[in-house]
Amino acid sequence: MTGTEASGARAQNFIRDIIDADLQSGKHTRVVTRFPPEPNGYLHIGHAKAICLNFGLAADYGGACHLRFDDTNPETEDVEYVDAIQRDIRWLGFDWADKLFFASDYFDEFYEHAERLVQRGRAYVDSLSDEQIREHRGSLTSPGVPSPYRSRSPDENLDLLRRMRHGEFPDGAHVLRGIGNLEAANMKMRDPLLYRIRHADHYRTGRKWCIYPMYDYAHPLSDAIEGVTHSICTLEFENNRELYDWVLAACETAARPQQIEFARLNLGYTVMSKRKLLRLVEDRRVDGWDDPRMPTLAGLRRRGVTPESIRAFCDLIGVARANSLVDVGKLDFSVRDDLNRRAPRVMCVVRPLRVVLDDIPPGQVEEFEAPSFPPDVGKPGTRRVPLSRVIYIDRDDFQADPQPGFHRLAPGREVRLRYAGTIRCREVSTDSRTGEPLELRCSYRPGAGDGGEASGGRAGKGVQGVIHWVSAEKSLACEVNLYDRLFTAERPDDGADVVAQLNQHSLDAVTGCRVEPSVLDAPIGSRFQFERLGYFTLDSRSGAAGALVFNRVIALRDSSARGRVESAQVAGEVEAPRQKSAKADTRPPRKSRAEVRERLRERSPELTAKLERFTGELALDREQAELLSSDLDLAAFFEESVAAGARPAAAANWVLNELVGQLGGRALDALPFGGRQLGTLVRLVEDGTLSSAGGKEVLTEMLAGAGEPEMIIERRSLRQMSDTSTIEPLVDQVIAAHPDHVTRYRAGKTGLLGFLVGQVMKASGGAANPERVQELLRAKLG
Repeated sequence: MTGTEASGARAQNFIRDIIDADLQSGKHTRVVTRFPPEPNGYLHIGHAKAICLNFGLAADYGGACHLRFDDTNPETEDVEYVDAIQRDIRWLGFDWADKLFFASDYFDEFYEHAERLVQRGRAYVDSLSDEQIREHRGSLTSPGVPSPYRSRSPDENLDLLRRMRHGEFPDGAHVLRGIGNLEAANMKMRDPLLYRIRHADHYRTGRKWCIYPMYDYAHPLSDAIEGVTHSICTLEFENNRELYDWVLAACETAARPQQIEFARLNLGYTVMSKRKLLRLVEDRRVDGWDDPRMPTLAGLRRRGVTPESIRAFCDLIGVARANSLVDVGKLDFSVRDDLNRRAPRVMCVVRPLRVVLDDIPPGQVEEFEAPSFPPDVGKPGTRRVPLSRVIYIDRDDFQADPQPGFHRLAPGREVRLRYAGTIRCREVSTDSRTGEPLELRCSYRPGAGDGGEASGGRAGKGVQGVIHWVSAEKSLACEVNLYDRLFTAERPDDGADVVAQLNQHSLDAVTGCRVEPSVLDAPIGSRFQFERLGYFTLDSRSGAAGALVFNRVIALRDSSARGRVESAQVAGEVEAPRQKSAKADTRPPRKSRAEVRERLRERSPELTAKLERFTGELALDREQAELLSSDLDLAAFFEESVAAGARPAAAANWVLNELVGQLGGRALDALPFGGRQLGTLVRLVEDGTLSSAGGKEVLTEMLAGAGEPEMIIERRSLRQMSDTSTIEPLVDQVIAAHPDHVTRYRAGKTGLLGFLVGQVMKASGGAANPERVQELLRAKLG
């Protein structure tokens, strides 16, 4: 199957051309890629491109993508980064199933290769200092000079290497170098470094090792050990390709992965160096790796950016051979486009100005039904917006002495309250010292529904404009974090000091804000469009006196041309887009999945009954049950899955964690399959017919309308091998092919079980049930 056939609408690129040719020629029968981060920092938006590329290619070609931590530097690596990287990849929407590896698992095998290189005269122990080694390498215009230790005999080198291994020498006393070409144009080939001494604790191996392999030595060997077919990396490793191939050839590995380079993501106003980002964290220039201003995936997640928008951005920019600077506006577009379809609308007043409506009696509260989404989004859902005698409007929506072109509230003027009636300003109370308005007294003329979605936001005849507002009595206290770009320069990486490029106005934390009450029960991480202000996410409930804290994900329009944060104009920087509909969509919510509200169940005894059944009879945990019982269609879909034979907890996980995340704003009734088909898929995964990773591949095809899960499994040959009679010969074959590993395993090196399992999985083309493979290996190895 070619990449074009496998990926449907995905654009062809030069990497897919290479893979297509390899499959057609028979060079490979299955594609295996890998994402190999060093656990020395958090992933950033640049890594997202590599993640989407490697995992996406593997999925499109029916292969596998490994997650491997290239952890060869004990001085900079930490388990915190390992955990964070796994968390970020899963959030982005990818899973490595049982293909989690660590370069540190191969340290014994790396060392065995090193001894063989020495014995074959392909490597030597050098005792020059780092500075002397650099001098002996020569320059671009002059060849290298042989080290005086290059002529040591294999026996002498082997003795020194083993003594290095046993910790007899201090850091820097010796290094192991390959014997390359000292006249090579590629400086990396002039006797490359393979091992150095580091007396440091490794976060996984502790003090077991005091010599550690260089990245350029460990990386190709790791790829070969794992059976990677296409080692895809960014262009800065182009000069390393010759050394990559040299290591594989010198070590005489059976597998010979192919290194392919593509252009890294260079994004405007963004730093892509983990080292520089670490400096900002350590110097407390930002509030940790997940500061919403940081370009890390953790920071983007906390800011409220969705994984779907990042994946869409990576598809948008594509894959190229040459480096270029990507306009940050493309990322902003992807974020806005995604949030426009998923973020329900609410009103929030960032800088409140008190307004008394004299025509509304004290204590009277009127409610208006307001749509959660505009007609062009096409999603159902409404919320109740209360209007009381005292309301708040934004200070920027009033001017005592209106400037030309100002079309909002002023003394004697009339404006429309969004979704409600009109108000006219009669009286202004001001601060005697500053002259700032403190309170407005206004008349109120009813007109429910006007000025909202029904009128497309238009003010109406004789009315100056439409403004947003909240009830003083019913609204909720909140704090709003308004974020701007972290760096002022478009290419902050070009400067020597990124601190000098920091935007000192990248955060405006505004307190005393008010938001409408419909967000009261929203879970942390919920996203909303604050009308006229932008898209926001609920970050916490830990503001002053328990106030809600919202982070602005992005403004409704790009205001970067201003060159700075103009906080005093936030509320009025964007007007609501003119709507096309002539009538407000006031239908009651019927299929909303985004809003999980207790008030829905209060209005629907049927939903309440679903919740009780899900937590009782089906024994789901409370959170899953509440999400599934937030909508009758979603609840019915889940029940159909269970009726098809899926275990309730497993069906709930697939519906909530796999299916809902891929709907992308579509309603359930728009799917080309129903709950029965999903339940069948879940059951096949549960009974071992299909692996978890295979199940996700099948779901992707089902979403594209490819038919019943059983048909897809047969067509794609995804059925998992679970019977002993089929797997056992492969296990015997692997045991016979790796007698040294078997001997060391039986001597107590139990960590080698993962290697042996991997070899069986490779021999089966990834089809064997890994749990059954482990059982057979343990039984046969005693």
